[in-house]
Order: sequence, then structure tokens, then C-alpha cells
Amino acid sequence: MRVNRILLSSSLIVVALVLQVSVLARLHLPGAVPDLLLLTVLGLALVYGHVGGALVGFAAGLLADLAPPADHAAGRYALVLCVIGYLAGLVKPESGQVKSATGPMVVVVAAALGSTLLYAGVGALVGDTAARHVGLGGLLFTAALYDLLLAPFVVPGVMALARRAENDPLAETNTTKAGDVSSGWLSGGTGLRIGGQRSGLRVKAARARVARAGRIKGVKRL
Repeated sequence: MRVNRILLSSSLIVVALVLQVSVLARLHLPGAVPDLLLLTVLGLALVYGHVGGALVGFAAGLLADLAPPADHAAGRYALVLCVIGYLAGLVKPESGQVKSATGPMVVVVAAALGSTLLYAGVGALVGDTAARHVGLGGLLFTAALYDLLLAPFVVPGVMALARRAENDPLAETNTTKAGDVSSGWLSGGTGLRIGGQRSGLRVKAARARVARAGRIKGVKRL
């Protein structure tokens, strides 16, 4: 990963984790906790692709595993977010531009459900049965609901920052096209520039004719 990707991803992950632990986790909402860290990984994966998404997901999950008040085995959430980041990166738009909000919202719901199931499955393998006592169905429903409500405020902003840090040529192309359109509107739509150019040519031609006439008259005087 390039330096700008590392710096941006690290900053966003740290901010998301701090907000999730210090704010969202203290709301004591029924069921799951809104996963701001997951949404950040999804936004970066939709820009960086499957390899970048997997690396970002692993780093974010490992940081969440080690940050207090973590109460599970280290590496558990790192595995979950690594897989989710990889899968989310596979659906990265080929053009680099999201045409509608439907696709990212489907990705958010699928990631919320998949991360909850995968986390519970890995926990079952290591002997953690907390999901059974809490109720897996309620966790799935609340995780999808909370993440879906939070996604419009997080995912688009993360994607915009990632593209800007990448110096995305799509933005430059759009700027160039906008400049071409505006220049075409100024010259062709209003006719001001074309009219001005024609007027200038007519003035130059008239001056040239006057100059030639003056030279001819001078010759006749002599």
C-alpha cells in the first residue's frame, strides 16, 4: 500500500475505533453495537479493491482486538474484517464511481450480517458461546439495522476521502469535462466569443483596406 493509503486508512481507523468505543458502545442500544469500524473498512475497500480491503480490514480488526475493553481472543475480529474487506473489495465499481446508493447499501447489509455470523462462528470454534445467550437472531437484525442507518453518514465520506487521497483520475476527468462544457456553453451557446472574434476580423480587414487605399492615394499624389 502506498504512503497516502496507509496514512489515511490509519487515521480513519483510529477515529472510527475511538468513536465506537467511547460513544456508540455507551449508548446501550438493544442488541448489537453500531459498527463504525466495519463501515470505515467497507468505504475503503470499495475504493482500494479486494487486496487493499483485506489489508485494511485485518489492521482495523487487529487494532480492535487489542484495544480495551476487548474481551475476546486476539485475532478474532481481525479475521472477520479481513474476510469482509476482501469480499467488499470484489464488488468495487469498475468505473470507480458509484451510480446509485442501492449497491453500497446492499453491501452494508450483507457485511453486517456476514460479520456477525462469522464472528459468532469463530467464537464457537474457540469455545465462546456468548452469541447463544444473547440471541443470534436479535444480533443479526439490530446489526443490519444500525449499520444501515449509520452507513449514509459514513461510507460516502470515507470513499470521497480515499479517492481524493488517491488523486483519482476520475475527478480530473470530470473537471476537464466540466471545463469543456462550460467553455462550449460560453462560445457556442451564447455566441459572444464567436461574435467577438468575427467583429475583430472585420475590424482588421477594414483597417487593412484603409491602409491599402492610403498607400494607393499617396502614390497618385506623387
